[in-house]
Amino acid sequence: MGANEFGVCIGNEAVWGKEEIDDKEALLGMDLVRLGLERAETAEGALDVIIGLLGKYGQGGNCMESPMSFTYHNSFLIADRKEAWILETAGEYWAAEKVDEGMKNISNNLSITTKIDREHPAMREYARTKGWWDGKKEFNFAAVYSYFNPSRSSSSGDRFCEGYKLLRKHKGNITAATMMEILSDKPSGINMEGGFMTTGSMVSILPQDPNQPCCHFFTGTPDPARSIFKPFIFVPQIGPLVKTASPVFGAEDPVKLKPRFKTKPDRRHELHKKHEDVIMSRETAQNELLTKMKNLEKKQLEEVERILKGGAIDGSGLTMLFVNCVEEELNLYE
Repeated sequence: MGANEFGVCIGNEAVWGKEEIDDKEALLGMDLVRLGLERAETAEGALDVIIGLLGKYGQGGNCMESPMSFTYHNSFLIADRKEAWILETAGEYWAAEKVDEGMKNISNNLSITTKIDREHPAMREYARTKGWWDGKKEFNFAAVYSYFNPSRSSSSGDRFCEGYKLLRKHKGNITAATMMEILSDKPSGINMEGGFMTTGSMVSILPQDPNQPCCHFFTGTPDPARSIFKPFIFVPQIGPLVKTASPVFGAEDPVKLKPRFKTKPDRRHELHKKHEDVIMSRETAQNELLTKMKNLEKKQLEEVERILKGGAIDGSGLTMLFVNCVEEELNLYE
């Protein structure tokens, strides 16, 4: 997941279906997120970047730094100030739905059904040749390319359905704080723990008024229920975020050496290490610390609300917004 200075935000999820997954090296979903944000100024522009790269290079490769292979296809939630798109893929084939209103979420299911606003030109014919679609029924992307029809599994309890239920519960009153609460929810599986863990979380406010800045909240640490969402606003003077930047290994990075993944380097940044030492390792006497952490998060939310309501703040204040919050969080861990 990520955002850029134009207010474009992209989230990415793993999906599986009938189309076989090619584990040959190509572009990972994470690569496509990064390149879409690097090259696009709008949500649809990012959509164009991703489908262009998908057509030219394909998707594939191991998504873990491990000799054990873990591969998947990708879905994307792409938004800017004015519109949002869902892009879902199956190998080289894809479908995209423009979100005009209401609520949308993605998870580990294909979710685009019959409302398809853009698509791979050969997507339907390929499905017909595979025997997945007879060419006569109304084309339903999720039903055709999935092992099951996700639109009929609203009570199945998977992350996609549970996430939608949480959004629907707050319909008409969804705020940044609401989204932080949803992302922190463990019973739904949105906030994952165990074999796979939620590594980091992000919530963005994208005002339709171009005079207001977009604000992005990042945890930078695992388990949002035990993390602080810290605000970041793009400004020209922004510098390196040293204490939340993963270390660089250069040409000796095991991801660049072939054969790959023979060693696993420690990619945790300073905040991540301290958070893990204090929060993730010491279960006792945490309540007081967690209360302080969530109070700091609340203070940051209030500060952002003040900024968006037109409160005066100089450029240096915006530059240091995220950095200062990281410092305050590190001080809590001492």
